[in-house]
Amino acid sequence: MAEQHPAGPQTGHGKDNLIPGVKYVIAVSSGKGGVGKSTVSVNLAVALALTGAKVGLLDADIYGPNIPMMMGVTKPPEQKDGKIVPAESHGVKLISMGFFVPEDTAVVWRGPMVHTAIQQLFRDVLWGELDYLLIDLPPGTGDAQLTLTQLVPLTGTVTVTTPQEVALHDVRKGIMMFQKVNVPLLGIVENMSYFLCGHCGERTDIFSHGGGERAAATLGIPFLGRIPIDPAIRDGGDSGNPIVVANPASPQSAAFREIAQKIIAEVTGAAKGVPPIESLLSKIKNPFAKT
Repeated sequence: MAEQHPAGPQTGHGKDNLIPGVKYVIAVSSGKGGVGKSTVSVNLAVALALTGAKVGLLDADIYGPNIPMMMGVTKPPEQKDGKIVPAESHGVKLISMGFFVPEDTAVVWRGPMVHTAIQQLFRDVLWGELDYLLIDLPPGTGDAQLTLTQLVPLTGTVTVTTPQEVALHDVRKGIMMFQKVNVPLLGIVENMSYFLCGHCGERTDIFSHGGGERAAATLGIPFLGRIPIDPAIRDGGDSGNPIVVANPASPQSAAFREIAQKIIAEVTGAAKGVPPIESLLSKIKNPFAKT
């Protein structure tokens, strides 16, 4: 049975809406590279689509667009009336610079070109009616992030980290960047949280333990869940068959589905008038502010 998804686009921050048919726009970010942000984006998009929602996935990682490969799409999108028709895979509409740049060609662009490219991925694409549009951002706090906050009304951002302190240090900076531009923080996902041996079942905390949950508690934002490190998740990305569809009964798939449900609860709660997360943050002392 399909989940119920409330109507009404989120149109905050005083922007012209380039994507009026989209109800919720969710950025997936990370403070640093290598934490599996694109893997999380892909599996969350598919998990949301499995609830019966209409879902889109925009690959805004201009310099390293991996979404087409991870979603198993090789054919470039078609055009209709001067607009781009998104590719579709696993029930998700998707678009990426990876469709328009040769695979072995590096993208060497300055900020204004990145801004223009991202704008075109909104303005020139026939997204149609969507419940959720997930945006896979590049790591860090650069041009793509600022462009996104200027162009579209973001419902909120999900931040991906791994448990170790070096990753969490950068995550905190990224979260504070979104605070400064008044983007709600939907929560933290801890990826590669632990490893379960397939032979003996022993758990190993390869990248430490509990860092994402501690960071969420310190910042006063939701902790959305843990994703284990597992070869099957990597296989899904390499083969274009995400684990939530390749092995839906697995604990890894269950973890992604649970996080997707928490995201639905966060965004629909905001639509029903629950105080936005940034207003809650304003009531607590910023633990990273200079004194």
